[in-house]
Amino acid sequence: MSPPEKSIRVMDADYITRTLNRIAYEILEKNRTLKDLALVGIRSRGVPLARRLAEKLKEITGTVPPVGELDINLYRDDLSRIAYHPVLKTTEIPFDIDDKVVVLVDDVLFTGRTIRSALNALMDLGRPSWVQLGVLVDRGHRELPVRADYIGKNVATSKSQDVIVHLAELDKVDEVVIADTPEGVS
Repeated sequence: MSPPEKSIRVMDADYITRTLNRIAYEILEKNRTLKDLALVGIRSRGVPLARRLAEKLKEITGTVPPVGELDINLYRDDLSRIAYHPVLKTTEIPFDIDDKVVVLVDDVLFTGRTIRSALNALMDLGRPSWVQLGVLVDRGHRELPVRADYIGKNVATSKSQDVIVHLAELDKVDEVVIADTPEGVS
């Protein structure tokens, strides 16, 4: 998959691998143990990132934390703007999140609205003792008071740009590119 014409690659496959390795060590350092820790990926690209982090944590500690998948479509505050009939995917969290340290994982942190939706969806499933946030890219432009605990890369963007994350599990390639939004699209 090739990047759009006016784009800049800011992360390649090796960079993403090194970044996830660093984040795994940061998770372990902050929590000291994987006991009662779970990773929950926000669909869609947060899921493979959460799985990769779980594998990195297994390589480091010998223990793999449980991984869940969270669909936030019904919790979005822009639902009426994006579709009358949203495409619903499944939330698959095959473990109890009560009293767990849950690390929410997503690809890009932008306005904070996705994370707000994810927190609402998560709280409908139980009461974690602590929710942490890990993102591959933080591009700024927050509209809500949301801050990530683990950040792969801070990227300065304008609001007229897109941050596009491609992951091998979904896109056959690992990369992050910044692209100018085509005129007329926001």
